[in-house]
Amino acid sequence: MKVIKKEENISVTSSESYRIDYWESPFTEELSEDATQDFVESRWSLRNNRALWIIPLILSFFGILMIASLTSQGGSGITSPYGLPVKQLLFLLLGFSAMLVVCVIPLSYFRRMSGFFWVCAILLVGATLIPGFGVKAGGARRWLNLGFIQFQPLEILTLAVTIHLANRLGASQSELDAKKCFLKISLLAWFISVLFPFFQPDFGGIILLTGICMSMHVVSRGWKYPLIAAVFLLLLFAMMIYTAEYRMWRLLAFLDPWDDPTRNGFQIIQGLVAFNNGGILGVGLGKGLQKLNYLPAAHTDYIFPVIGEEFGLLGTVAVVAFYSFWTWRCYRLYSRSRDHDSAVLIWGMTVSILFPLFINLGGVMRLLPLSGTPLPFVSAGGTALVFMWVRVGFLLRIDKELTDNEARRGGVTDG
Repeated sequence: MKVIKKEENISVTSSESYRIDYWESPFTEELSEDATQDFVESRWSLRNNRALWIIPLILSFFGILMIASLTSQGGSGITSPYGLPVKQLLFLLLGFSAMLVVCVIPLSYFRRMSGFFWVCAILLVGATLIPGFGVKAGGARRWLNLGFIQFQPLEILTLAVTIHLANRLGASQSELDAKKCFLKISLLAWFISVLFPFFQPDFGGIILLTGICMSMHVVSRGWKYPLIAAVFLLLLFAMMIYTAEYRMWRLLAFLDPWDDPTRNGFQIIQGLVAFNNGGILGVGLGKGLQKLNYLPAAHTDYIFPVIGEEFGLLGTVAVVAFYSFWTWRCYRLYSRSRDHDSAVLIWGMTVSILFPLFINLGGVMRLLPLSGTPLPFVSAGGTALVFMWVRVGFLLRIDKELTDNEARRGGVTDG
């Protein structure tokens, strides 16, 4: 069986053991024979690779601090000074708890259930198109209202497609060549996943799902077919931009925001002004001016320019440095993986966090057109924060299972 790193058949996460079909029933395996033992071992996992969760925790608390700085002075049109930061703190506690739960569940369970989770996530996204359930905001139906809770199901879908695609790519290693694998697995998973976001419409979500699916195929089977598909996908995206007036205005504002400084280019210009005001050291926490209703979405998409204004160039570089160090730790984890399934899953989880990061930073710094993507772990938003922490839980679980395998071989772990 072809794997990324050829090793003796000693891994407990061999793809042959967890192969499922798209419609296989998920109700065939118990979670764990000894959940208590898994919980005890998960605490060791938290101590072993601290950077994987401590850095996101630092970024999350820093985000709450910046949100409190915004709301304390009525920034972004928010009248309640502490309501939003307290709400964000509660979502952080929920996300951290979800991470701990994921840590104690064997990866074999998620592999067996991956198809079921993926289909359920697709149906949740589709439910946003049903009147009475979908909440329309900003011209798109991206929110799902179930009465007692309101959330963005796309966050669930991006996680579910990552798990399912990693499982399917691993299961097909010895069965399909690169071409058939791309057509029957990667491209099909992408097409089904973006179908409902296309009708919402959620262009940013489509871009994110495209990046996740194509990049996971690249690490599994190579660049050839994703590059060929990229030509057709670029034509599709160009058509989507051309046929939607608001997307055309957003693209024109990206190219020349000063052509319409009071309307379409207003947010971009105010973000650049915030960076300029901050200089090297910043104006100080809570002393920024752009957040006082000059900078739209300052607590969500545009929180990074607020950081630049209040903490200056040094503050923005420090934030990027945290993300960079965390990415390096994920790469170290990826390099330790001895089986194809775990390697692709690590890659998918990492990329599904880094893509929103690049899209957000590129948009606010006028390197990419704006897409409304929040800054991972930092921007206000409960659904995104919770599922970012779930991804951290998956990385920690993979680290634990890799460490167990290394212990059986008498290897040295990467603490």
